[in-house]
Formats: sequence, structure tokens, C-alpha cells
Amino acid sequence: MNKCLCLLSFITLLATVGAICFIVYTASTGKSESWKIISRNEWAARQPKGREHIHGPVEYVVVHHSYIPDVCNTTDACKASMRSMQDFHMDDHGWDDIGYNFAVGADGNVYVGRGFGVVGAHAPRYNNKSIGLLLIGNFMEKLPPKPMMEVAQKFIAYAVEHDHVVVNYTLYGHRQVRDTECPGTAFFAQLKFWPHWRPI
Repeated sequence: MNKCLCLLSFITLLATVGAICFIVYTASTGKSESWKIISRNEWAARQPKGREHIHGPVEYVVVHHSYIPDVCNTTDACKASMRSMQDFHMDDHGWDDIGYNFAVGADGNVYVGRGFGVVGAHAPRYNNKSIGLLLIGNFMEKLPPKPMMEVAQKFIAYAVEHDHVVVNYTLYGHRQVRDTECPGTAFFAQLKFWPHWRPI
């Protein structure tokens, strides 16, 4: 074998080993994320009737469950759930848009509702100082799938890292700020163990 071929083989081997090491490194350090943010355009959201903006990072994250629709396991199903909730909120309630700022599906993705820096319609007295984070599903008697809860917590950390939520934020379940069973009895019991949850 000539010297050029030997050198090429050696370089290829180094590149392969380097790629394997990079994959192991990112997996062990948690730098590689599988979840993604699905934009309003991607789930075919309607245009909002109006918007009121929030300036600066918010102090609270208020967690919800949808009750109806129930858990969506595919991206197509979650997109359809987002559209059905937006229709219900805009047409039946007369709101400007879907009420939540973001929603998490069991497909492992985060869906943009009203988004960052926009006043929601999810928790009176907290709408203008919080992010309304919905987990799509009925969690009265069952917990959200574990990966779904992990993505929700990673998204909150992402929101803090990008200065949309203050570092020392307070996490509430919806029932803590309004007379409701949301975010479901089973889920709320688990939510109490999440970082930054506080009694009210």
C-alpha cells in the first residue's frame, strides 16, 4: 500500500474515533438534546386577534394540563391538538389567541402558543408576569409520560438560560392560583417535587 493510501486510512480512522468520542461526550454531558420547539407556522396556528407584550423576564411559571384533548403521541396529533385548543379558546371563549404561552406534547416537542414576551390567558392575576406552560393530556389519575415531564423541565431551564424567566422564578400548578383541578391531581402531586415549586 502506498504512503498516500496509508495516510488517508489513518486520517479516516482518527475522524471515526473522534466522531464516536464526540457522541459519547455529548450524551454524557447532556449537551445533545432531542426535543425541539415547533413554531406557530409549523402547527398552522391562526393569526391572533391582538397581543399585549411583557417586557423583561417573568417571575412565574404556571403549569397546566389540557384535560381535553388527551395525550398526543405523534407530532401530527399534537399539531391537531394545538389547533383544536386554539379554536376553542378563540371561538368559544372569545380570547385573542390560544391561552397558553407554550405546550408540551408526548411526542417530545414544545409547541409555541402565545410565545415569550406575550401576555397569556391562562391564570388571572398572573397572566402578565408568567409563562403558561401546558402539558397536553388528562393527568387527573395518571402522570404525564416521564419523557414529557423531562422535556417540560428542560424547556423551563432553556427559558431561564435565554432570559425569558428569572433565575429565581416560582413554579405553580394552575390550581394554586385559581379554583380548578388543573394540572390534574396525579400530576400536581408530582409537580411539588420539581425545582422552584413553592406553596402559596
